[in-house]
Amino acid sequence: MVRGFAISLACLALAGCGDLVPDWRGGGPAPRSASAPVSVSNSPKARQCLAELGAAQADFTALPDKYAGEGCALLNTVSLNAVAGDFSGLGVTNLGPVACPTANAFAGWARYGVDRAARQILGSPLVRIETMGSYACRNVAGTGRLSAHATAQAIDVAGFVLEDGRRISVLGDWDEGTAKEREFLRVVQRSACKRFGTVLGPQYNAAHRDHFHLERGGSGGFCR
Repeated sequence: MVRGFAISLACLALAGCGDLVPDWRGGGPAPRSASAPVSVSNSPKARQCLAELGAAQADFTALPDKYAGEGCALLNTVSLNAVAGDFSGLGVTNLGPVACPTANAFAGWARYGVDRAARQILGSPLVRIETMGSYACRNVAGTGRLSAHATAQAIDVAGFVLEDGRRISVLGDWDEGTAKEREFLRVVQRSACKRFGTVLGPQYNAAHRDHFHLERGGSGGFCR
């Protein structure tokens, strides 16, 4: 896991010489093509974020900055392959580029909010978090405002895989799972609300019936 942080620091060395209803399930603008990479973010704030992610023992690689036009951009993003649990690494699937501060919040939530809840409520450690991605150059559904996904500051989480082989999904188990599975999903959502500015799930609307939307920004906090 430290390997990812070392790679990120090497990348930096070379480089140095609000959205409350963000998810979209159809319609809206066509994806915009990205421009050529610029460089890896090398500001003090970006370096500090990468250092914190490395200290959290995440397996990641810092990515080049990219601008896609019309406000869409990938700035200070990472490719996050795994995060740390209390006793082992936790895989992360289908994520794509994610803003470093969002990755940091996600890493803390995965370890302290999800892995511990899995062991305490379901009796098995977590091994993997399944996502529906982070970056997508698009607007908030039904508006002209850019989604937090347009700057990779939001992650959609679809399910969780346990060491004993069970898969707990938002779509299949929020209402139809066992009592323990339903409790687990509600506990991890509440835990996410402590680390992310905006958290949306099945109770918010039908568009979120199959995932939790975790957004780093959002003023005042919005948890549904």
